[in-house]
Amino acid sequence: MISLHTENLGLQRGGEWLFRNLDLSIPSGSIVALLGPSGVGKSSLLSCLSGSETPTEGKVEFKINTGEIRETENISPHLGIIFQSLRLTDHVTVLENVLYGRVAQYGLKESIFGFPTPDKEKAFEILKDLGIDHLAYKWTSQTSGGERQRTAIARTLFQDPSFILADEPVSNLDTYYAGRVMGLFRNLTSQNGKIVLCALHDPQLISRFADFALSLNPAHPEGWNLREVQKKNES
Repeated sequence: MISLHTENLGLQRGGEWLFRNLDLSIPSGSIVALLGPSGVGKSSLLSCLSGSETPTEGKVEFKINTGEIRETENISPHLGIIFQSLRLTDHVTVLENVLYGRVAQYGLKESIFGFPTPDKEKAFEILKDLGIDHLAYKWTSQTSGGERQRTAIARTLFQDPSFILADEPVSNLDTYYAGRVMGLFRNLTSQNGKIVLCALHDPQLISRFADFALSLNPAHPEGWNLREVQKKNES
């Protein structure tokens, strides 16, 4: 079992608080949708959780299956991040971008002679799930915005992290593929007990897939709200 906790978490920027006194306890198997208007601090909160930005106050803790509590600087092997900017390498193939998700796990031999065949097969499966397997050997620079976004998602899924932090992961996708991506997240959480936090705007996606909704309040940094989402029944 895994879980994510924050205690009195707060971030100040330019003399103004984006959020403050944020106390969260997110259980295993949860999708949390981050809500709020542009500029409210959703991306900044994800940065604090990932450790790429130091909070002004408070702390973040991750509980791993062993029961060990790890702070953000020690969690990176278990953490997958889908950046809004995607951070892809343009002049390699789509498949190679996905394989780079595990580059830290490969040794010198793999780096020189190429990625292991089982990993290539697994990466290809994920691309197929996302509908871009036909682009596996195409230069990433030659793909569309939506295809690039799905490549970045595939790279994170290939890492097989315990925690996924996603900054508007479906913003460039149509309704079908947005639902498909969120469905993959749903499978990861319900079947494998992982935790996904993602900034979302579509009310239908939130009602279908999220377990909790965390709303930030631009007028009141301490006025955040975490609520359980009532699932939308599907026929």
